[in-house]
Amino acid sequence: MIGALVGVLGGLIGLGGAEFRLPFLIGVFGFAALHAVVMNKAMSLVVVVTAIPARLIVTPLEQVSPHWDVVINLLIGSFIGAWVGATWATKIASETLYKVLGTLLLLIAVLLAVTHIWATPTLELTIGAQWAAGVVAGFIFGVVAALMGVAGGELLIPTLVLLYGIDISTAGTLSLLVSLPTMLVAFARFSRDDSFQVLRRNPGFFLSMTAGSILGTIIGGLLSGVVSAAVIVPLLVALLVFSAWKVWHHK
Repeated sequence: MIGALVGVLGGLIGLGGAEFRLPFLIGVFGFAALHAVVMNKAMSLVVVVTAIPARLIVTPLEQVSPHWDVVINLLIGSFIGAWVGATWATKIASETLYKVLGTLLLLIAVLLAVTHIWATPTLELTIGAQWAAGVVAGFIFGVVAALMGVAGGELLIPTLVLLYGIDISTAGTLSLLVSLPTMLVAFARFSRDDSFQVLRRNPGFFLSMTAGSILGTIIGGLLSGVVSAAVIVPLLVALLVFSAWKVWHHK
């Protein structure tokens, strides 16, 4: 039920919903910070794998293939960032991780509001500066996605528009192609930590919530043209701000 609700919330604005799922894993289901991140990462990985074929129907491969250099540019940084972020998550104290997660949820709320209020401009950079900025942006994305266990579309899509001038539709598909290998790197790092056992201890929960998330994402996508962004975005921003406060103060 909650998995489906989270999927609908994300699907309404073209995201997977992992940002909304994380607070539920912590506050409702009682997972410790790191266990919630690992669980969220595993669910996000499955959601992304199932979303890519659907996105390639909406955005054909011939529309995406000219931008493989962009994917590589971002992956150079995101691979390193994902490993660093996952390592950091496994090393820091749980109390500190709660505050980090709360801060990141708040930042995503701000980013969500800004990107839906103002059109994202395109920076006019030289090729060298663009590649350098892409590596840095990829690194930041990799760290954040690993720390939160998310696919990170809310970070990647504005980056693709800002740095490379790619249209929103193509950027949505490219973000998944960057997210998937980046998530695999973080997942590989988490698999070396004892926290990974949370997946083996909760297989039924994992499968049911993942299935709900996938179903909800599909429903949310179908409703995206029905519910106005002017209505749903402020509600989602408010939910993220409240979730950030709850996670920050979680004990």
